[in-house]
Amino acid sequence: MTAAAIPAGTVPLRLARRSLLWILPLTLLWTLLTYWLPIIPASGVQTTAHQLIAHAVIAVGLWLGLESTALTPGQRRATWLAVMIPYTLWFALAWSAAIDGAFRTDASPLPVLPLAIFLPVVIGAPLLLSSKRIGQILDAMPASWLVALQLYRIFGSWALVAWLHGALPGVFALPAGIGDTLTGLFAVPAAIAVATGTAQGRRAAVIWNIFGLADFVVAITLGMITTPGPLQLIVPSVSSIGAGAYPGVLTPAFVVPSSILLHLLSLRQLRRRGQAEAPKPH
Repeated sequence: MTAAAIPAGTVPLRLARRSLLWILPLTLLWTLLTYWLPIIPASGVQTTAHQLIAHAVIAVGLWLGLESTALTPGQRRATWLAVMIPYTLWFALAWSAAIDGAFRTDASPLPVLPLAIFLPVVIGAPLLLSSKRIGQILDAMPASWLVALQLYRIFGSWALVAWLHGALPGVFALPAGIGDTLTGLFAVPAAIAVATGTAQGRRAAVIWNIFGLADFVVAITLGMITTPGPLQLIVPSVSSIGAGAYPGVLTPAFVVPSSILLHLLSLRQLRRRGQAEAPKPH
């Protein structure tokens, strides 16, 4: 009696499904924990902690990616520092400004929070998407890394917890929190899919990236139209995230723009990988 052959593509598919079997319960457990112990999200520990972990992973992943390139040791060090120093200063500035209340709507006549969201993307995206050196790094790194990294998006469930406690309006918290949590839940399955190196795997990762970016479009739009200011269209019964209160404001002030840049880098990497593996015309 001989066993039937199992198509190679079904193994990663099974792994992707199995990954949800541990990610989903852990996400639910964490959500319940933050609901029962509201001091956890109120302290800002979870946002700071997961961003510090992501920061460390990015630092290590960037160095490992650089070591896989043909760059000289001096070029690797210079590139690593050119990326990590601004990134570290950006996080430190956003974190300290959030604690000091700089993002509150009454703190300045300037739209400080919208600037914190859009300015890093406007400046960073052209640099990261056009840099040949960054392209070399992306070519050397596994495409799964930038996808799996955004597992931290499961912590977007804090918005749902805040809504349940009456601290955020449902019109913002429900779509933003659900979208963020789903993006985090499917980060690992999408990473497993793209790790197969198949066109279907890359397509799954592209869809995941687009969904993650769409979640931010919805969240930013709802945040702006529910926050006091010239763009406000909805006046909720409780303050929205755009009011600028710490620690919730860390999400739009840093997590959102940095995650947008990660999505854009992943899409660039997937595009380059697809072009490199496309059949050449004879």
